[in-house]
Amino acid sequence: MTRFRTAALVGNPNAGKTALFNALTGARQKIANYPGVTVERKAGRMIMPDGQPIELIDLPGSYSLDAASPDEEVTRQVVQGEFPGEARPELLVIVLDAANLEQHLVFAQEIIALGVPTVVALNMVDLAERDGLTLDPAALSDALGVPVVPTIAVRKKGLDALAESMESASQQDLSTRHEVACLSMPEQRLAARNIAKAAILSESRERKLHANLDKVLLHPWLGPIILFALLFIVFQAVFAWADPLIGAIEGLAEGASALVTSSMGESFVRDFLTEGVIAGVGSVVVFLPQIIILFAFILVMEQSGYMARAAFIMDRLMAYVGLSGRSFIPLLSSFACAIPGIMATRSIADPKDRLTTILIAPLMTCSARLPVYTVIIAAVIPSNAVGPGIGLQGLVLFGLYIAGIIGAMLVALVLRRTATKGAASGFIMEMPKYQLPPLRDVLIGLWQRAWVFLRRAGTIIFAATVILWLLLTFPKAEPGESQLDASAAGHIASFMQPAFEPIGFQREMTLALVPAMAAREVAVASLATTYAVDSDDEAETENALRDQISARWSLPTALAFLAWFVFAPQCLSTIAVARRETNGWKWPMVMVGYLFALAYAFAGLTYWAAVGLGL
Repeated sequence: MTRFRTAALVGNPNAGKTALFNALTGARQKIANYPGVTVERKAGRMIMPDGQPIELIDLPGSYSLDAASPDEEVTRQVVQGEFPGEARPELLVIVLDAANLEQHLVFAQEIIALGVPTVVALNMVDLAERDGLTLDPAALSDALGVPVVPTIAVRKKGLDALAESMESASQQDLSTRHEVACLSMPEQRLAARNIAKAAILSESRERKLHANLDKVLLHPWLGPIILFALLFIVFQAVFAWADPLIGAIEGLAEGASALVTSSMGESFVRDFLTEGVIAGVGSVVVFLPQIIILFAFILVMEQSGYMARAAFIMDRLMAYVGLSGRSFIPLLSSFACAIPGIMATRSIADPKDRLTTILIAPLMTCSARLPVYTVIIAAVIPSNAVGPGIGLQGLVLFGLYIAGIIGAMLVALVLRRTATKGAASGFIMEMPKYQLPPLRDVLIGLWQRAWVFLRRAGTIIFAATVILWLLLTFPKAEPGESQLDASAAGHIASFMQPAFEPIGFQREMTLALVPAMAAREVAVASLATTYAVDSDDEAETENALRDQISARWSLPTALAFLAWFVFAPQCLSTIAVARRETNGWKWPMVMVGYLFALAYAFAGLTYWAAVGLGL
């Protein structure tokens, strides 16, 4: 009869523990929650080779005994015999992913150091071999000082040998555990690398290439440099590659406006089509090529496997402000839109980490700001080259994105020392394989992003533009009076103007801030519609918006407007999602308040600094 009554499966997430648990216990399982926590407890009866039953527990996946989540805390307490009402397992079965051996060995050494009879299940060896990696279980067993049994849980291979090792584990001499079990965490990581390397019998050229790439891309110093260099190239491409396509779309918009003008007599409907629809919505649609180029780079980085490595690189940098790499993916998603970014924070276990990430997500420059940035940069920044393949316009755009990132990190630093005070949590994640992004998947992703943008242009932006055009059109101006001065929108802008005049904003700019609360892109449509309605020259209404801005705005004014949108309060949809994710209005209002204060302060500082420098 086996001396063990209980055993537990432990290991990193995605090691195949649950598949192994199901294979060993079959239908003899029961599922409940651990008392006092909403963490699932799976237990089942396993029949040992001598015919005696043993209770097998499938513990939650964990990366370390230094718990960073409720799941990890349950695992820590159970294996150390500290969980109330739960007996300490008499046998531990460590499940390792053979294809990610080095990472999984770090936690394995912590488990072995507990001094409990232990067996290692080297799982998914078939997938490792498929990827060109063949391991030596005997060498691994010798290095760890515990039995190592190759298994393929989903095919139920190696289960008999594993059961036999579990049965004989009672004979282990716990005093002869390998010395690496007593090492510190940094030493365990180094030991894990050496043990994994010594256990490799053969490795494909492709896998060696991937390992060498990781040495460069994950290097503590080279990694961040390469990441920021890639981002710099992206923003250069947004201007350099998109310009011909933007010109083509502008030509179509001008042609459509000319066609409407020539085929219809002067009327309310004609003005609505040319000034409201074409000048307003068309001024936003024209930036579709730049948005597609931006997302093309993001999709390629995601599907190639680089994005996960970028999160790993950023973990070290974000630790300085009290966050971890877990916050990187939600923040990166916020470059597309803050709404999915805020929703993605659900994967962050620490509540203070999650709240901090929610509050700074709007500072990531979402794609809705891109039309605002690019139209103003194209209007006031010359398209000069500042180096081989480096354009001044792309450099300014890169600087705006970096300003948002720096602002987010500084706000996080303040929050983590005040309202969301706490230390940075640890961060470990699986590194996906490098691969060439499937062209079909990239094209589908681009189509989805383009459709979302065009749908916004056809719904939110269209509706906001029509409302604004009506406010700009009525009441009608008297002869010799500016239509903007006479209109309802003009009165609204005049009421708001005293508050924004100190930071250099013109009345048209102040007016654009109101509909921009619906969607950032509407600021561009608002400016285009305002200038179209207020123009006396029929031909001038067909000019590109950037020509209007170039003629009417000073450089300090334009730079102040750009600074405003780096920190501008988010759209109403983002505020609503933040309320839902934080279960109240307190933190969304804090978010809106600090964003408005930052936007106003930095716009003013930018304006007066530019004036002082004589720009």
